[in-house]
Amino acid sequence: MAEPARRIDRIDTAPRFTAADVARLNARFEGVATQDVIRVVLEEGLLGRVAVVSSFGAESAVLLDLVAAVDPAIPVIFLDTGKMFPETLAYRDTLVARLGLTGIRVVAPEAATIAAKDGTGLRWSYDPDGCCEIRKVLPLAAAMKDFDASITGRKGFQASTRSGIARFELDGDRIKFNPLADWAKADLDRWFEARDLPRHPLEAQGYLSIGCAPCTSVVKPGEDPRAGRWRGWDKVECGIHGEPIVRPGEEPVF
Repeated sequence: MAEPARRIDRIDTAPRFTAADVARLNARFEGVATQDVIRVVLEEGLLGRVAVVSSFGAESAVLLDLVAAVDPAIPVIFLDTGKMFPETLAYRDTLVARLGLTGIRVVAPEAATIAAKDGTGLRWSYDPDGCCEIRKVLPLAAAMKDFDASITGRKGFQASTRSGIARFELDGDRIKFNPLADWAKADLDRWFEARDLPRHPLEAQGYLSIGCAPCTSVVKPGEDPRAGRWRGWDKVECGIHGEPIVRPGEEPVF
């Protein structure tokens, strides 16, 4: 009997997704209600292996509630930078229990990296970009290695850097899915009320965008919700949403 033809293994070097894929997704779901978009995307597996990236901040409960209604076991990545408010950690635990989230993944920076690059724990005070890189960008890059797409809670109204963001974006060769991109603050408030969702305990004190404790301050009347982040610095994003931070002699982190 003749031997079967030998199968030659080939390494698939094609990108996960392209700009054309993103364009098709945005066109397909234009005008479709947010809940329906999330349901179809998750149930049909349109984005492959997906994880939610959540800060468990002031508005996080809305996205987590919407996703949990479809799949409470979806992986949810929380970056515990070592600089979080105790209130945020407690709020995370409250939401996980309330929404029945079973896929929570707490990701922390490498201890060796922190020891080498932020031994004093004060890098945030003189190099916030570098602090974000070692405490957020690098850990998230490692955590996302097994996933094809991320779901974020970004909204266009939050800051000028987020104005006009699309529901689907290309993130390297991954897709970044922003279900709440076109939601207004009033939409979020209505969802909180309708679903009786707990609020982050610091929101009532004027913290409208909540990240690491040293770099988060109260938002003043009339300011963008993210104006309280890195106050005094020319910085409104940590680096996980946008261009990676690249330093001379260092490789890109994505």
